[in-house]
Amino acid sequence: MRRGLRGAALGASVIAALLATTACQPSGGDNGAGAPPAASSSVAAPPATESPSGTPTTTAPSGSASTGAGTPAGRTPSQDSGTGTSGPTGTETGDSGETGGGNGTKYPDCEADGLTTEVELQDPRGETPRHFLLTVTNGSRTPCVLNDAPLVRLKAGNDAPIVETLGEPDTEPVVVAGGGKAYAGLYVFGNDEGGEAEYDQSDRFTATLVAGEGTELSGTLVFDLPDGLDTVSVDDAARLNGWAGTEGLAMRPITQL
Repeated sequence: MRRGLRGAALGASVIAALLATTACQPSGGDNGAGAPPAASSSVAAPPATESPSGTPTTTAPSGSASTGAGTPAGRTPSQDSGTGTSGPTGTETGDSGETGGGNGTKYPDCEADGLTTEVELQDPRGETPRHFLLTVTNGSRTPCVLNDAPLVRLKAGNDAPIVETLGEPDTEPVVVAGGGKAYAGLYVFGNDEGGEAEYDQSDRFTATLVAGEGTELSGTLVFDLPDGLDTVSVDDAARLNGWAGTEGLAMRPITQL
């Protein structure tokens, strides 16, 4: 009887101890030593709204800049597309290349039917006519070009001899402005013998224009003698100073003869 009471008391003590141990453990199981759960750092996505077409769209959070669908901030749609509006394109000017037989300028060669002619005697009245100034005027509004020296003849017909040029002719083309003039100096007679000698006579001069490349002809000009002269004496001493832009340049070498 005494052993039975002692065993019952021992079993009650063991049960009480187990209950006390269980009451001392914190709740929450194995999720940590009672520390509160960490707060989430992510921001919740804004609620989705439905567009009129039925496609869900996302409303941007307050304070964000909206630049339109697919367009980066700071750029306009036209810049993204690369099309944009360009400025006006200037019209090119200047030299358009060789024309009129390759004379080296942008202007065409002068044509005989576009030029008017004039002859001026450079010797005083009463002296033997020897020195003449040949003048051509461009009747067009467009500039044209005279090349090298013209082929001048003192007698009628293409079979007449061509007057020699005085020294080397200037190979630079002379541009004659619209309504402008160009000049050539001509010396026709060098014989100083007097008496009864007879010399060849001429009642006009002709000048055939040379094309830019020097291989083609551009028509022939006729220079009638100045008033008061029906004919002039000519000989093989005749010389020509070809096209120049001023009277002085044309005549200065000729007056030395």
